[in-house]
Amino acid sequence: MDQATRARLIESYGAGCEVVAAALDGLTDRQLDRPDPDGGWTARQVTHHLADSEMTSAIRFRLLLCEDNPQIHGYDEADFARRLFYAQRSMAPALAALKAARDTTAQIIEHLSDSDWQRTGYHSESGIYSLEDWLEIYASHCHEHADQIRRVVATT
Repeated sequence: MDQATRARLIESYGAGCEVVAAALDGLTDRQLDRPDPDGGWTARQVTHHLADSEMTSAIRFRLLLCEDNPQIHGYDEADFARRLFYAQRSMAPALAALKAARDTTAQIIEHLSDSDWQRTGYHSESGIYSLEDWLEIYASHCHEHADQIRRVVATT
């Protein structure tokens, strides 16, 4: 990955929380709990997914940076949603967790060298997994789910 692409992805990663907050701004509980007509999650459930995914991604990032060839484990997102009561919980702590995990990771990103970005581990679902792979995934993750929130809320 060239430095310009990496810089663009880092910028996108840094804007993720703001994009999600903007998508959620002013929504009522009724809108937050509106079922996705395509069978996907409500905006509330998406928000909890983002928090759990971001906390998981922060640990993955740290493992990749600090351990040699770490094992990165996938998880069942549907089980998380069900067993962690995504549909019933308040979103404020989830949004705070999302922001804290992303902000602390962004601080570390500022200090990485080119060689740090080449560090790899092994992901249980996708195989060899580098810090650059991690960045490509999480730079767009919040943006994609903010689009999902806007789409679900816009349905009638």
